[in-house]
Amino acid sequence: MAAPLTEIHVSRAPGERRVALLRDGRLEGFRLERPARPDGVGDVVRGRVVAVMPALSGAFVELPGGESGFLPANETEARRLPPEGTRLALRVLRAAQGGKGARVSARVADRPGEGVLARGADQALRWAAQFPDSRVLTDSPAELARLRGALGPRASLGLPLDDVLEAEIEALHGPEVALDGGGRLILSPLPALTAVDVDSGGADPVAVNARAIPEFARQMRLRDLAGPILLDVAGLTTRQRAALEPALRAALGGDSLVEYLGLGPLGLFEMRRRRIHPPLHEVLADQALAQGLAMLRQAAREAAAAPARRMALHAPTPVLEALRALPGALAEYAEAARHELALREAPIPEVTDA
Repeated sequence: MAAPLTEIHVSRAPGERRVALLRDGRLEGFRLERPARPDGVGDVVRGRVVAVMPALSGAFVELPGGESGFLPANETEARRLPPEGTRLALRVLRAAQGGKGARVSARVADRPGEGVLARGADQALRWAAQFPDSRVLTDSPAELARLRGALGPRASLGLPLDDVLEAEIEALHGPEVALDGGGRLILSPLPALTAVDVDSGGADPVAVNARAIPEFARQMRLRDLAGPILLDVAGLTTRQRAALEPALRAALGGDSLVEYLGLGPLGLFEMRRRRIHPPLHEVLADQALAQGLAMLRQAAREAAAAPARRMALHAPTPVLEALRALPGALAEYAEAARHELALREAPIPEVTDA
């Protein structure tokens, strides 16, 4: 059996980078990145130990920009925590979440300098390393130059994401996933856990559950869900639900971040997925910025299709302020379109001629 054709598509728009992993044409991975605000995973930084906490088997550290992090004792040489005030090189293992700082490791070669000593690889390069036979395609000459610097001729210029993929990626922004043949998944990320419900929509629950389980595992990867995750399938008695465990285990088998915990007393399948990068719903939590960048992407496409047109973005004040606050986004648009985007306050968002 031939290995699946793996492609990595990198689509660049002002202020953001969308990276899609396709295997035999099917979307199997997605990451939304904002280069001006990287999540820091993989970065090597200069940090300072500010509080050793033996009860927590670790230490709190101060990172560049005044951000905090946590250094576990098992991520230090010989499992010994350095004294308070020590300055050392640290690698970021896990992005910050909520009020919790980044998880860091001191198991990294020291190097001179302060602040950020080295940037970690972005998602396209991580997937390129994971799938060495993959093709890497981008719709951006600037991204092509960057990728070729790391990957050589393996990276090439390609067309933008097609309408089908665009629609599937857009659907990741919402809480519902329609299942082929009927039924749907409803995903509810909460601060403490993520609850996922299978709604049969009146269809045969046995058939709907059979379709829902592999799609649930796929959506968990696409959205980068993390932490405790509970799955409630449609209908079925506790015994009938237990019969679904082999299918669920098989669907989760390719995800090294997942630990399956079993069928709980409430009839819910319980699992835990290790967090590394922020889940997609956290990236999109600033709705004003998400809306502004989507409109900026639309304006950039229209300007590219008609270079003589000068575009204006009409939007509520919070959207305009969010765009102005994101370093480089509006300048990136202006450089590509060869004119600045006019920003105008309006209650209804739209892109028009200036």
